[in-house]
Amino acid sequence: MNILTLVRQVPDAEARVKVAGNAVDLEGTTVVIDGMDEYGVEEALRLREGGANVEQIIALAVGPQRNEDALRTALAMGVDRAIHVETNDKIDAVSLSKIVAQVAQAENAQLILVGGQEADWDSQALGAATAERLGWPQLTWTNELKLEGETLTGRHDVDEGNESFSAALPAVVTTQQGLNEPRYPTLPNIMKAKKKELRKDSLDTYGAQPKVRTVNAEIQTRARLNKLIDGKDPAVAAAELIELLRNEAKVIA
Repeated sequence: MNILTLVRQVPDAEARVKVAGNAVDLEGTTVVIDGMDEYGVEEALRLREGGANVEQIIALAVGPQRNEDALRTALAMGVDRAIHVETNDKIDAVSLSKIVAQVAQAENAQLILVGGQEADWDSQALGAATAERLGWPQLTWTNELKLEGETLTGRHDVDEGNESFSAALPAVVTTQQGLNEPRYPTLPNIMKAKKKELRKDSLDTYGAQPKVRTVNAEIQTRARLNKLIDGKDPAVAAAELIELLRNEAKVIA
């Protein structure tokens, strides 16, 4: 059985980003694997280390040339090989799901791991769209996962709290914080990663085209008021804060 795990590259949470015109300029910004996708990479490795019959773990990235760095990180963590569909187009979740589904079928993957909510999109659509295309069950927001033979078991978050599940492969699983603690690549593994396969594909190979076209964008900014509230008297401070939120910030009625 093969596992396909998607990795996306986003700005580091502590990095400063620049605004150029009506867009965010990532030139010179530190970018890393999306945190939720990193949990997917780690979980794929743990499933194999736990005794599951996993032949290969394949990392997939779709995006600009800089995504190669994210794939190299995944390879250094222990992924067997990587596929980079290189494009500078902005690919929406539905279009991306077409690529993920085709790669999964071509690579004989029985399990797909994707982040539950991508940091740059703030969207939860990718896992659902991929599962729909393939006709596979979808297990969302997992915080515990085990694989025995052809059966997945574990727990995931639901509106009512947390519940156990059991599902037969193939399946799509979305990952999140709390599922595991991703490992740091060691220097020997970083060196080994340089010799692992990183295949380059074009967007035309999969016949996927962006369905969303940006016609206008506006970056909203607001200057700080730089007002300090004296906290010696909690009641007075609370009243002053409410007054500022109501009349200055206009965020409460």
